[in-house]
Amino acid sequence: MRSRKTNIFHGIDWVLVLFYFVLVFIGWINIYSATNTEGNLDLMNFSTEYGKQLIWIGLSIPLILLILLFETKFYEKYASIIYLISLISLAGLFVFGKNINGATSWYNLGIFSLQPSEFAKAAVALAVAKLVSDKQFNLKKINTQLQSFIILLLPAFLITLQPDPGSALVYSAFIFVLYREGLPFYYITIGFIAASLFVITLYFGYLYTLISLLLVSILILFYFYFYRKKALKKGWIKIIGLFITAALFIFSVDVVFNKVFEQRHRDRFNILLGKTTDIKNIGYNTNQSVTTIASGGFSGRGFLQGERTQGNFVPEHQTDYIFTIIGEEWGFLGSVFVIILFMLFFLRIIRTAEKQKSKFSRVYGYSIAAILFTHFTINIGMAIGLLPTIGIPLPFFSYGGSALWGFTVLLFIFIRLDANKSYEW
Repeated sequence: MRSRKTNIFHGIDWVLVLFYFVLVFIGWINIYSATNTEGNLDLMNFSTEYGKQLIWIGLSIPLILLILLFETKFYEKYASIIYLISLISLAGLFVFGKNINGATSWYNLGIFSLQPSEFAKAAVALAVAKLVSDKQFNLKKINTQLQSFIILLLPAFLITLQPDPGSALVYSAFIFVLYREGLPFYYITIGFIAASLFVITLYFGYLYTLISLLLVSILILFYFYFYRKKALKKGWIKIIGLFITAALFIFSVDVVFNKVFEQRHRDRFNILLGKTTDIKNIGYNTNQSVTTIASGGFSGRGFLQGERTQGNFVPEHQTDYIFTIIGEEWGFLGSVFVIILFMLFFLRIIRTAEKQKSKFSRVYGYSIAAILFTHFTINIGMAIGLLPTIGIPLPFFSYGGSALWGFTVLLFIFIRLDANKSYEW
C-alpha cells in the first residue's frame, strides 16, 4: 500500500481522468433518456435504471481511490495472482452462476449481480504485461508465443462456454498488442485468413468451402509442378499441411456455429450475411436500431424528444444499443462528437503508453487501448447494422454496474502506473 503521507494524486494524468468523467456523464445522460419514458425529472429515484447507474457511478469514486492507493509495483508483482483469481471466478460461474438471457455469466450477490468477465479484461491485461515485460521474453520464439496465446485463450474459452462469445471475442484485440511487442506479422495474416474462412464457411457451408479450398490447393501444387519444381520438392509438405490445418478450422467453425452458438447467435449471423431476412423477430433489434439512428437526421430531435427512444422501439437501448439514443436525440452531429471524443481518448491512452519508461506499463497501456477500441468498434457496428448483435457494451456509456466498474478498473490501473510522471497534451 502507498504511504499515508504520499499524495495519491501526484502525477495523475488529469486529461485521462477528465475524459473518463465526461464519457461517464454523457453515458448517464443517455441512460436517463432511455429509461425515463414517463417524463419524471426525479434524478434521485434509485429504483429506476438511471438511478441505479448513478449509484454505480458514485461507488466508482471509492473504487478509483482504492486503485490509486496501491503502489505501481503491486500490480506488476501480483499480476499472476490476479489473473489466477480471475480464472477461478470465471470457472466458478458453472457452479454458482446465475443464468440471465441464456448466459451463465453472473454471480447473484443479493442486492446486485456481478459479471466477472468484465473484470477479467484487466486481469488478462496485467498478465500479458507481466509476461511480455520479462527480460527473457522474446515473441520471436515459439514457446513464448504459446505462453501468450494460452493466457488469452483460457479466459476466452471459459467465457465462450457460458455462452458469451461476444465477450470472448474481445480477447482477439491482444494480438495487436503482442504485434507491437514483436509478434511476427504472419499471425495477423493468419487471423485475417481465419476470419475470412469463418465468414465464407458460414455463408456457403463447410462442404462447399472445403471443396473450394481443395481445388485451390491442387491448383497451387500444379503451378509448382510445372513452373517451380525445385520449390515443390521442399514446399509440398507445407502446402498439404496448410490445407489440413485450414480444413480442420473449417470443420471447427461448423461445430462451433451449430453446437456452441445458441440459435439466437446463429440467426444474427445469418441475417447479417443476408442468408435470411427477419425484421420482426431476431432481426428486429438491428432494424429498429438503424431506423432510430436515421430518424435523428443531422442535428437530432433533442434531449428527451426522441419518439422512438421514448416509445421503447429498440429493446436494450440502455445497454447494447445505447448509441441509438445518441443518433436519434443528438443526430449526426452528436454521433460524430461522441466518436471524435472516443478517438481522442484512445489517442491519449496510446500516446501516454508510448511514453512509458516501464515496459510493463507500456504493454498494459496498449492492452487497454486495444480492449476499449474493440468494444467501441463492435458496439457501434452493431447499432448501425454492420455487425451482428453479440452483447458488447459501449465503454462508460452502456447501463450496468459490472461493465462500468470493469472499465473503471481497466483505465485507472493504467493511470496509476503512469502516475510517476505527467505529460502535456
